[in-house]
Amino acid sequence: MKHLVLIFTLLMTAVPALAVQPDEVLPDAAMEARAREISKGLRCLVCRNENIDESNADLARDLRLLVRERLVEGDSNEQVIDYVVDRYGEFVLLKPTLTGANKLLWVAGPLMLLAALFVGINFVRRRQNESDVAELTPEEQARVEAIMKD
Repeated sequence: MKHLVLIFTLLMTAVPALAVQPDEVLPDAAMEARAREISKGLRCLVCRNENIDESNADLARDLRLLVRERLVEGDSNEQVIDYVVDRYGEFVLLKPTLTGANKLLWVAGPLMLLAALFVGINFVRRRQNESDVAELTPEEQARVEAIMKD
């Protein structure tokens, strides 16, 4: 039983292996650390919600190589990210910026929620005010009583 608990504990604490291949690693440790930091913020366009540092997709490998190539050419971290965003669009960023059209997307959700609450509250209020229920005529009342007897 102790062995099962130990194995389970080890499996639960295992960290995901990075997909970076040995031939991709830069010889300069500082530059490799910069490449890893940039790669963690870039989305794999195949896997969607996985960064390129952890993805095994061929496109993610190409993006990792592109990041390292730009760093070797002397680009700063921001220049590398700008280059990748210019090439693939802002979708490649795992944390999108709050500029331009993205402001509309960030604000649209809460505005839609407020509009839905407003409509819902008005609907409930109107339903509560509609207490003017028409009374049954004597003929309708007699018919209802006859149906209820059956």
